[in-house]
Amino acid sequence: MSTTRPYPPGDRGPEPSGASGMSEGAAPDGPSASTGGRQVRRLRLHGESGVVPLARDFTRQALYAWGWLPAATADRRAAAEDVLLVVSELVTNACLHAEGPDELFLACDKKVIRVEVSDRGGGQPAPRTPHRAGRPGGHGMFIVQRLCLDWGVVRTAGAAGKTVWAELGAPA
Repeated sequence: MSTTRPYPPGDRGPEPSGASGMSEGAAPDGPSASTGGRQVRRLRLHGESGVVPLARDFTRQALYAWGWLPAATADRRAAAEDVLLVVSELVTNACLHAEGPDELFLACDKKVIRVEVSDRGGGQPAPRTPHRAGRPGGHGMFIVQRLCLDWGVVRTAGAAGKTVWAELGAPA
């Protein structure tokens, strides 16, 4: 898994501002915006309280809108639960290590769902090495690494903060 590549091969990278059809500084979007077969949603989290459950609820609503839920099979249900867990881990990490999250961005096409959490922190997320399952805490990025096709960090030159992204495969 990559923490240095700005985005996976073949990916267009993070969406430019406004690519979701949302104006800058918009609150949670309504129905999914669609750009070329890809559906996107954004949720501003900066200054909000209870951001982890807020992000999970927002993601769950998107999964329903995109047909991931309700799940017809155990595999489809597991795929949706994996997305919710990754969102929880990335938002929690932003809370614990990066002054809180600014925004949650979700994008879905037929093959992949992309989760992005933006924050103003300067740290570099990484799985704890060596991973020790019995040790409390520090499992978030290990979980993300295990569940995702790929993940990484994008920084904008001259701007504070970063965007941590992760991609998961869509259920068959």
